[in-house]
Amino acid sequence: MNEEKTGYEAARIQVWEGLEAVRKRPGMYIGSTGERGLRQLVFEAADRAVREVLAGRAGRVEVTLTSDGGVRVADDGPGVPVRGAEGTGEPDLDTLLTRLNAGAGPGGGRRDVALGHWAAGPAAVNALSSRMTAEVRREGVRWEREYARGTAVTPLTDAGPATGSGTVLTFWPDAEVFGTALLSFDDLADRFRELAFLNRELDISLTDRRGPGEPRSERFHSPGGAQDFVAFLDNRDTTRDTAREAAPAVTGTVAFEGEDPRMAGTVEVALRWRADGEERVRSFANSRPTPRGGTHELGFRDGVAAALDAYARKRLRPAPAEPGLSAGQAWAGLTAVVSVKLDEPEFHGSTLDVLGNTAVRACVAEAVRRHLDAWLEEHPQQAAAVVERLVRGA
Repeated sequence: MNEEKTGYEAARIQVWEGLEAVRKRPGMYIGSTGERGLRQLVFEAADRAVREVLAGRAGRVEVTLTSDGGVRVADDGPGVPVRGAEGTGEPDLDTLLTRLNAGAGPGGGRRDVALGHWAAGPAAVNALSSRMTAEVRREGVRWEREYARGTAVTPLTDAGPATGSGTVLTFWPDAEVFGTALLSFDDLADRFRELAFLNRELDISLTDRRGPGEPRSERFHSPGGAQDFVAFLDNRDTTRDTAREAAPAVTGTVAFEGEDPRMAGTVEVALRWRADGEERVRSFANSRPTPRGGTHELGFRDGVAAALDAYARKRLRPAPAEPGLSAGQAWAGLTAVVSVKLDEPEFHGSTLDVLGNTAVRACVAEAVRRHLDAWLEEHPQQAAAVVERLVRGA
């Protein structure tokens, strides 16, 4: 086969760079050009603002779905530097909105969260928006600039004195890219609520002004962290099935968190057993959902099974040759949240839904075993109730 037939000569190779590449292949940067991609645009725009709050530089994030089809993301941080950001550790406004992967800013360290899986940054949002406006209130001055499909169309303008500080990005997704796809308030709310449970510092609101009448609005802030998350998971499953009564809790909630240098990160766990027999275990790594689990979830399960088996053998005193409580028995009625935040998370697969850090399994297992052992000893009545129930269920 000659070169003319294959069509592989160098002259025919196209190279797209920067935001042009985003517009040519949007799915590579936000996952899809349907509703999932639209949702990712919101996450990419909100990601920087969320990190400002987690770093202690801002107090709150507000996300608004506007009546004209736009999305407004506002924070009350110090405001993005508008120019001359050298030495500050964060990009200036133009760099943030026109260069890929320039959106992290100072953040909260290497354990930064990411709202979605793609981490393309605000520049990708700009590229895939028919229009974007930026307003920065910084050091007493309000600055404005407008962009279209990733390109600045107005100069950076001093719009007068500013009250307070912060950054507001408003964008209108490009209909040429997304067609008639619409954002789901509930899907956005689910992810923001999840982030608030996993990051106690976060205070974020979502408001929908697209429909007639009063806007729909929810605020997400959870000082109780994973413990609140466990309660929410149990209550949500009950309210979804109105014909089912809430199953009583067999135990109170066991909750703990701590840091382990061996895995270069932290672990937070909350769990309790209910009488309905259903398993509800959710795991996260750097606030990303890991629906296929990974070493953190395996370690959690190892620790729970070991603690329950040891307690069952001590209390029920089975014969030495008799099998103890199996791992499978331990999950009946268990609701749990397992969250690790690591300096260097290692994910498997392009969707980043499995954590692979080897050291994490043993560290999480040890922490869970230690804290659950102590809880079982300190709460003998609840411990006996759950262990005897699990053994009977076998």
